[in-house]
Amino acid sequence: MNISIFYEKQDSYKTIKDLTYHIGNVGVELKESNQNREDIDIAAFTYSDAKYIRKEIQVNNEDIYFLYIYMNLYSDNIKELEYYLNKIEGIAQSKGMQTRRANFRQEEIFISCLPIMKNHELVKDSARRNVLTTGLLATYPFISSTIFDKDGIFIGTNIYNNSLVFIDRFNTKKYKNANMCIFGTSGAGKSFYTKLLILRYKLLGINQYIIDPDREYNNLCEKLKGTQIKIGPSSKTYINILDIRKESIEDGENGYLATKIGKLIGFFNLIFGELNEEEKALIEEKIIETYKRRKITFDDKSLYINKKFKESKDMPLLEELYKILGEDKRTIKFKTKLIPFVKGSMKFFNQHTNIELNNSLIVADVYDLGEENLKYGMYLFTDIFWDKIKENREDKKAIYLDEIWRLIGVTSNKEVASFIYKIFKTIRKYGGSGVAITQDISDIFSLDNGTYGKSILNNSSIKTFFALEEENIKILSEYANLSNKEKVEIKSLKRGECLMFVGEDHILTKIESSELEQEILTGENKNEKNNNSNGK
Repeated sequence: MNISIFYEKQDSYKTIKDLTYHIGNVGVELKESNQNREDIDIAAFTYSDAKYIRKEIQVNNEDIYFLYIYMNLYSDNIKELEYYLNKIEGIAQSKGMQTRRANFRQEEIFISCLPIMKNHELVKDSARRNVLTTGLLATYPFISSTIFDKDGIFIGTNIYNNSLVFIDRFNTKKYKNANMCIFGTSGAGKSFYTKLLILRYKLLGINQYIIDPDREYNNLCEKLKGTQIKIGPSSKTYINILDIRKESIEDGENGYLATKIGKLIGFFNLIFGELNEEEKALIEEKIIETYKRRKITFDDKSLYINKKFKESKDMPLLEELYKILGEDKRTIKFKTKLIPFVKGSMKFFNQHTNIELNNSLIVADVYDLGEENLKYGMYLFTDIFWDKIKENREDKKAIYLDEIWRLIGVTSNKEVASFIYKIFKTIRKYGGSGVAITQDISDIFSLDNGTYGKSILNNSSIKTFFALEEENIKILSEYANLSNKEKVEIKSLKRGECLMFVGEDHILTKIESSELEQEILTGENKNEKNNNSNGK
């Protein structure tokens, strides 16, 4: 089908003059005519219309146009053509639009639909409709936004007009930050999209850090020669939560121990439950004592030996804090809660760090921690990756927080959620991008009446919504500026399709990948898959 739309602007002065004449004549007729006349309703209707159009032109500075819409349908056989005609007529009439077949005027319609700007005189009178400027805007084709950032990476195609979507989320001149939110139900395509972003940004040399609670990124990490870190009961790699890293504060700044204490309070909030101010003070006192026994104080010089920053083996372990907690009756209960982390099922937390983190792609696999303990591993790696992000402001980098609801949802606490929010709020100044990924919309808005979930959503310039269940759409619409049409669209999206909020633009996008990318991300070759299907 080809569609051609013509607009002809009319003389407003002449239009007002004609309308006034018409209003006067019809007004007199309405007063004098018999109310039983068959055309009385039509006359009253045109009278009201004329008054409305005149008011819009005079008061609201609207312009009047003649609008012409031509549709040219074609097919290889007459039955199929008739089917298309009936279908289009049915759709148009269901929307309150009048249609008319161009019998004996097919040639004129064909010419009018060619890209030669010819509105054929023989069909104009039949097709003409009046329209004001506001109505005219709604008829303009391709009003859907197109995003084409000059240095952006390819995302996919605009579902409405097939235009290419290129986004450079690190463009600070266009976007207030490089943060992203990726929401979607299981199987909607959010994981594939996230992996596609990781793959394409890897080619650009951007440092990327991924927290992987569901073991989805291991194959990608291996193929891209990244570093994979696993922690769990059977793992041989360890991270010491009490490590103070040189990159945890920037050059020229002070306060290594003070910064670390703030992060540790968040971690112990997860273990001990929500701490009140008195309990926080007690825990802080014991943390300070733990570091003091390792000759680490609030004096940053205490972290250096012969001008070299202390290594992991010079840092205290959880077991040392555990013993200090047992020396004070007021903190015995906290010692008891640390038993699993020191002597029990999670004693791998009580080890010195034995890995280097120098790769541009690092995947933190916390799957082996189990459902109940995932939050500890996710917080541990968020802390590490945050230090890596602050290491050099000039380098572009990104941190991906999959299933973020575990850190800002009801199972977390305000201390941890505040730390995650701080990352999203300040990561821009370090040249970084925070990416929040989840399928549990209700959970990310469950803590503190949704304060933290909303803050992260509002601090993300790019929001990507894959297909969602109706209940999740209702919750999301409370915190995101979704129109009624967009709510319907999100519910009916197919796999691999999404609604993207990019700055102020809202576009429906189909995620596209090459055959090589498909093979890297899924292990399947499109051609081989199609050949196998055809063979069967």
